[in-house]
Amino acid sequence: MQDQIVYEDNHLLVINKKVGQLVQGDKTGDDSLLELIKNFIKKRDDKPGNVFLGLVHRIDRPTSGLVIYAKTSKALSRLTQMVKNREIKKTYWAVVTKEMIPQTQRLVHFLKKNEKNNKAIVFPKATDGAKEAILTYNVIKALDNYLLLEIDLETGRHHQIRAQLSKIGAPIKGDLKYGAVRSNPDGGINLHARKLEFIHPVTKENIEITAPVPRNDTVWRACEE
Repeated sequence: MQDQIVYEDNHLLVINKKVGQLVQGDKTGDDSLLELIKNFIKKRDDKPGNVFLGLVHRIDRPTSGLVIYAKTSKALSRLTQMVKNREIKKTYWAVVTKEMIPQTQRLVHFLKKNEKNNKAIVFPKATDGAKEAILTYNVIKALDNYLLLEIDLETGRHHQIRAQLSKIGAPIKGDLKYGAVRSNPDGGINLHARKLEFIHPVTKENIEITAPVPRNDTVWRACEE
């Protein structure tokens, strides 16, 4: 667990999540990072009683990258408000099928969650029950069969990046749910929460954190070379 911690102080802890890890418990009953980190802190710091740890935001199970947890209730309430106010800048990397797409583009769609298949339906204009979804991407590297995109997220909707990129004909590598041709060996997708920038909720310092990509994936490794 220690090797996944990329930032920690008295108020917050930032993890580089691996593909397949749950950020918090769900109906599968599988171990979640929330519980794993609590147990780790309890043992490492020899803490009596329960360890306080709050989840600030989520990323999908097949996705890797940065997740913030709060170690104090003060930090949790402030960070949660910051997420609502879009005061935490999130940058993602995505490996997509090598299609003819513009070098840079701002995508504006409206997304509606289909509860039956846990999938986002994409609409080109405002629709009843759909929420506005905005991101901007830049192509930052061309590989043999794929493109590496850097994505600035303006909104945080369910499966937003996956659904919007699929809509423009550039599904994320490994993402069968949104149009990829084949799955990845580890069952994950090549979407990585690469960078976080925000003002510390207590100390007011400017925090900027970057997470390395999964090293067990040859395509990801090629992206960082």
